[in-house]
Amino acid sequence: MMAHFSHMRQMNNDFYFEIDFDDNNRISNVFWADAHSRAACEEFGDVVSFDTTYLTNKYDMPFAPFVGVNHHGLSILLRCGLLSAEDTSTFMWLFNCWRKCMLDKSPDGILTDQCRAMQNAIDIVFLNTRHRWCLWHIMKKIPEKLQGYNHYKTIKTKLKTLVSSPSMCTNLRSGGNN
Repeated sequence: MMAHFSHMRQMNNDFYFEIDFDDNNRISNVFWADAHSRAACEEFGDVVSFDTTYLTNKYDMPFAPFVGVNHHGLSILLRCGLLSAEDTSTFMWLFNCWRKCMLDKSPDGILTDQCRAMQNAIDIVFLNTRHRWCLWHIMKKIPEKLQGYNHYKTIKTKLKTLVSSPSMCTNLRSGGNN
């Protein structure tokens, strides 16, 4: 991996990577961004989505993509990481890599799941970044949290209608508190 990333940087000086090694000199965390992603992040990296739910590689290292939305409303990959753990110190390492790659600029907003370690690291590293939970994760927890109520189906339907209403979406985009 080190040889590949070094070769990529030789091919294009805007390729950025950092590799974190453990005490036995084994790779523990990796962060990278190619030149295209770095340029896209300048344009579309003001609000990013960050999620670590993918464990499909042979080393069981969580894949940690930073995703933005371009001017066509399409998802765009801005940064990537592979992590050894999902704890506060590992997320701090990754978010500090983001800041170095972006010349000390943090995103204005970040959407995540409800991971406490992630939230702690965001509070420490991205001091002026607005942290919000991803609506998909919130809506996914509705059955778990509300199913015991007598009017669960009515509550669920009304809540889904509320969060998908055009006025709610407009209010969220404008930073409203409703």
